Amino acid sequence: MKELFKFISRVGELKTEGRRGWKLHGIENPETTASHIFHVAMLVWVVGRKKEDFDLEKAVKMALVHDLCEVYSPDLTSYDATAIDEDKEFTKEDVKDLKPTKGRPTTKQRIKMKKVKHELEEEAMEKITKDLSPDLSEEINELWQEHEERNTPESKLVKQSDNIINLLQGMEYWKKGHKDIEYKLWVRRAKETIDDPHLLEFLKEIEESL
Repeated sequence: MKELFKFISRVGELKTEGRRGWKLHGIENPETTASHIFHVAMLVWVVGRKKEDFDLEKAVKMALVHDLCEVYSPDLTSYDATAIDEDKEFTKEDVKDLKPTKGRPTTKQRIKMKKVKHELEEEAMEKITKDLSPDLSEEINELWQEHEERNTPESKLVKQSDNIINLLQGMEYWKKGHKDIEYKLWVRRAKETIDDPHLLEFLKEIEESL
């Protein structure tokens, strides 16, 4: 039980950890990582119920663990990727020197960021689960890895729900006066990454609410 207590206590730190992307937009008291996880899990649940041949329990669990790594790993954003020098090697050690730059990262920048981000997050997941019982540690890490690989119906829904919730939160901030959030660009990006029919309907509702 001591190991579970330590794990739950660490996870609880995400309740006060404001998401870095919103901080970069100058938003005071931004959404926390924990509130984002809750929102994603709720969307996965209500949409996943509509699907056939779909493991809803696994999908909801996956949504709950998809950002646990941020207890220890940095909450890197596309603005960080835009700051990467395409012509130089990019490693974990270089992350601390990044100066976020607004804009859309190139494919090469995205690839470099994805590789390093995954390395940092994988190390964080191992650290946060290392004291848990082998069966629980294995389940959490397998769920997280499946989410990262995105080759199952459940992982695809979780990732696309993550994108939808990010967009929804951004639009809420935009409506409150944060006009530096380029909502048309954000909607266009969402359309490039989302193909789930239920989430496309949800995206339509977001557009109509603007």
